[in-house]
Amino acid sequence: MMDSNDLEREKGITILAKNTAVLYNGKHADGTPIVINVIDTPGHADFGGEVERGLSMVDGVVLLVDASEGPLPQTRFVLRKALEAKLPVILLVNKTDRPDARIDEVVAESQDLLLGLASDMSDEHPDLDLDAILDVPVVYASGRNGAASDNKPANGELPDNDDLEPLFKAILDHVPAPTYDDQHPLQAHVTNLDASPFLGRLALLRVFNGTIKKGQQVAWVKHDGTVKNVKI
Repeated sequence: MMDSNDLEREKGITILAKNTAVLYNGKHADGTPIVINVIDTPGHADFGGEVERGLSMVDGVVLLVDASEGPLPQTRFVLRKALEAKLPVILLVNKTDRPDARIDEVVAESQDLLLGLASDMSDEHPDLDLDAILDVPVVYASGRNGAASDNKPANGELPDNDDLEPLFKAILDHVPAPTYDDQHPLQAHVTNLDASPFLGRLALLRVFNGTIKKGQQVAWVKHDGTVKNVKI
C-alpha cells in the first residue's frame, strides 16, 4: 500500500522509504494519544542509502519475514545495519496461512541469522548486547487478514486473533519511546525530499529537540555547511 512509485508497483518491491503514522487506542500517562510512526524501508543492499536514512529515523525494527520463504539474502544487509545502530528487533512472521508455510523453520532460520550476525560483529562492536539480540520477541501474522498473535499457529493457519493488537503491544513493550526536549531549540534531521503540486516541497524528517509548526522560520543547514532561512 505504501509503495506508490510507478517503478515500485511495476517491480513489486520497495525502492524509496515511506512513512505513515498509526494512532494507537491507548494513551500516555499524561493523557496524550499514543502515535506509532512507521517507516517502510527497502530490503535490498542496492538501496542501502535509503535503508540507512530510514534507520536513522527509528527507535526499533520490525523484521518482516515470509512464513514460507524465510529470511532472504538481502535480509542480512538490513538486519546488520539495524544491529549496528543498536536498534531493538521484533521478528514478525507474516503469511502464516500460506499452504506451504513452515513457521518453525523460518523462526529458526531468522534466529540463526541473528546469531551469525552477532558473532560476525562481536570483534568490531564489542558492546553488542548478545542476550538482547538472541531474545527477540516473535509475532505471527497474516497481513492480508489484518491479524496477528503471540501464539504460534499451525502451518497454513491464521493467527488466533482478529486484529493487529499483539504487534502494536510488542512494539510498545520492546521499542523505547523517543526522548527529546521540547524546550530546546529546534533540531531535526531531514532524510528525504519530495514535491507535491498541491503542497509544494516536502521534507521527511525526525525532530530530535524542540518543536516544529506551520509558519515557523527555521534554519536549513545543507551538506556543504551553508545555512538558509526557510518558512515551514
